[in-house]
Amino acid sequence: MRAVLGIRRWRRNPLCRPTDRHEAWVALVALLLMLVAAPTLGRLCGTLTDDALQRTVRAQHAQRHLTTAVVIREDSGVPRFAHDPESAVAEDTTRTSVVARWKAPDGTDRTGRVATASRVTAPGARIRIWTDETGRAALRPMDASTAHTHAVLAGVGVTLLAAGLVESARRLVVWRMMQRRYTRLAEAWAETGPDWGRTGTGS
Repeated sequence: MRAVLGIRRWRRNPLCRPTDRHEAWVALVALLLMLVAAPTLGRLCGTLTDDALQRTVRAQHAQRHLTTAVVIREDSGVPRFAHDPESAVAEDTTRTSVVARWKAPDGTDRTGRVATASRVTAPGARIRIWTDETGRAALRPMDASTAHTHAVLAGVGVTLLAAGLVESARRLVVWRMMQRRYTRLAEAWAETGPDWGRTGTGS
């Protein structure tokens, strides 16, 4: 930051080396990219992600149906859907695996292993489950707020990633400039070093 703030002062400073001004300009460009370009890119990514997820939300709500299933018996195996990874809020993690029977949208009977958070899982108990268009047990459809949360996180992630890449590029450019500076100093020293301090040198 000091390099950026000192650009105006260094332009008229006879002790300022050209490489110092170049480093300051590189720092200024990097700062502008991190403050303007990175957030803009993150916002664009978040908007596109939100649009895509909202289409997914509408499709899932159109294709999945909430229905009532009747518990046949409790089951110790792993259910087809033990949890909902698309949920943005904490849910009751105490879920019971049961074998249940329900009707598909076409009216046919379906039987399968599902997970339920209901505390009443005795045979004959009624539980609510989600099914797809064919009647198979499915995950609860994603809601709009969850999709928006995922989109915001994607936008923030892209912003941070872009800012990190800009800073890495700035460090790489400055490192290359310093290497070139050291190379020039070594070459200059190789030319004048052997005569350094000798009486009459340069006369």
